[in-house]
Amino acid sequence: MTLKDKLAAQKIYLLLAALFITSLVVSNLIFQKFFYWYPLDIEIFGAKLFEISVGILPYPITFLITDLISEIYGKKRANQVVVTGIFASLFSLGIILLSNYAPATSWSPVGDSMFSTVFGNTAIAVFASMLAYLFAQFVDIQIYHFWKRLTKGKHLWLRNNFSTFTSQFVDTLTILLLLCSFNIIAWDRFYGLLVAGFLFKVLIAIIDTPFLYLGVYLFRKRFNLKVNEEIELI
Repeated sequence: MTLKDKLAAQKIYLLLAALFITSLVVSNLIFQKFFYWYPLDIEIFGAKLFEISVGILPYPITFLITDLISEIYGKKRANQVVVTGIFASLFSLGIILLSNYAPATSWSPVGDSMFSTVFGNTAIAVFASMLAYLFAQFVDIQIYHFWKRLTKGKHLWLRNNFSTFTSQFVDTLTILLLLCSFNIIAWDRFYGLLVAGFLFKVLIAIIDTPFLYLGVYLFRKRFNLKVNEEIELI
């Protein structure tokens, strides 16, 4: 690769990392709102499919991005983005805690009570999310590269879905255990939210597979990469 190509690859990597970090931080901030989507009239463990947190909406994007980075830039760069995401979450948590303790003026459009209601549990949420995220993302990257080595870079759909299905179950299970333990969510909703959250993430993972293929195709075409070839950044 020429220096110009490596600089272009570096810029794209930074853009993907920015999308990853934004998706992760936003999912931690908006998690307290739950929404419904009822494609089928099905109820599992007292929960209808689907009743889930809006925080789940940007989260699958992070797994799509780490799979794309793993495929094109390699395991080391994917792990690097994960660690950067942890730092960003901790930094955002510090800002939120400071903002929560700062007293509101009498004329503030958002008072202390409203701010605490929306962001008061964010500290616990970020803590729970980071633990779940750590487990899930490293599981995702490890399984992805296991299947990549086993298939010698072929069958992209196999490693994408196998790694994402496993990691998303780990993520959903871990975060629900923590949120229920801290009494943010009632235990009687645990199994329903676990099944609904996991099935929704599986559905999203299947939907995003063509986008991963498209991304890999565009990268290989732009940088003239062979199957299983990775870009080494500067």
